[in-house]
Amino acid sequence: MTTPVHQLMEKGVKIHTPETVEIGPEVELHRISGDGVEIYPGCRIYGGKTLILPGTKLGNEGPVTIEDCYIGPRVQLKGGFFRKAVFLDDVVMGLGAHVREGVILEEQASAAHSVALKQTILFPFVTLGSLINFCDCLMAGGTSRKHHSEVGSSYIHFNFTPHQDKATASLIGDVPRGVMLDQKPIFLGGQGGLVGPCRLTYGAVIAAGSICRKDELRPDRLMIEGVSRSANAPFRSGVHLSLKRIVVNNIIYIANLMALEQWYRHVRALFVNSEAVDGLSAALYEGMKETLHIAIQERIARLSAYCRMLPVSCNPQTVQEHRECEVFNNCSRLERLFVMERNLDGDSRLRDEFLEGIYQDVRASGKNYTSVIQKSTPEQRAGGTAWLQGIVDRVTTEALCVFPLLTSETL
Repeated sequence: MTTPVHQLMEKGVKIHTPETVEIGPEVELHRISGDGVEIYPGCRIYGGKTLILPGTKLGNEGPVTIEDCYIGPRVQLKGGFFRKAVFLDDVVMGLGAHVREGVILEEQASAAHSVALKQTILFPFVTLGSLINFCDCLMAGGTSRKHHSEVGSSYIHFNFTPHQDKATASLIGDVPRGVMLDQKPIFLGGQGGLVGPCRLTYGAVIAAGSICRKDELRPDRLMIEGVSRSANAPFRSGVHLSLKRIVVNNIIYIANLMALEQWYRHVRALFVNSEAVDGLSAALYEGMKETLHIAIQERIARLSAYCRMLPVSCNPQTVQEHRECEVFNNCSRLERLFVMERNLDGDSRLRDEFLEGIYQDVRASGKNYTSVIQKSTPEQRAGGTAWLQGIVDRVTTEALCVFPLLTSETL
């Protein structure tokens, strides 16, 4: 009886040392291309949703385990564990990667060795160094592989708090401008960290060795933290002094993911090509949408869990206690609002004008996503950004209206 490994070899997959490679019985072999795919010794491929497109190389630095991943053309996963993640064209991940659900790496994003990702979205060209834990983030910025946002080696995104919650997703860049691939890079220096939930804008530079705990929405700022200052103060569990900032930053993060969902639905759809010779494979596109949907659900669940764990006084006396009660009591209302807003696609005039221009560009120059977006005019990009920002602003405004006391003034 012919084994799955030998069936793949018969269709053209180059498998080094076939006896060391394992293919799960649930894997749909027709979803693995035979065109230029190489699988090195010790690799394991599982999952009925797994998709591997032409030119992919698995395990050329160490064994790779794949489980229900969507892998685009010319991707290199050099060694590690990858589950329920999406990798678009020309993504590279080095040895020792640990990539779990909710991850989308868009075109030409890359990471060196020993990088851990979960619930993370990297826009095109974003580059991660080595020895990094970067879960629960969205990062954009940069215009090419030579002009890209970067995270230095030995960096960590702190995504779990002493209050035992993970309402900590950080927005490094944003969706409305980031998708246009025309923004300044963001640089997070090595041997440092970012304490979520945090928001940074384009042009931000965090010096190596710094732990950043504050938002920075002014462009082109250099941040150096913890070089000459230290503190030692009492800590009391259950006191949420940053309540407003945590809730607001989580809402803005979710609003950006909802805008990205509309971008995938309307713009990325123009680049789908059933033959996947030029453009986005239909199966890979479906995997992107499904993974983004999971990412949105994850962020809503984490924010809801945070709201429901707040200490609620039976007889609130302080402004802080009243606000905690408001957030706790209105959590279900916020969840319902997010469900209602999932199909919000923004200003139809701005959307259609932008889509018409992109459609014409696709017809003229083909379905290479990054090339088409980068060739769009400044006027086109401004219109597209305004469309997406409108979605972010509406979702954020309506969500914050659920908490009038919380947002009445800064805590």
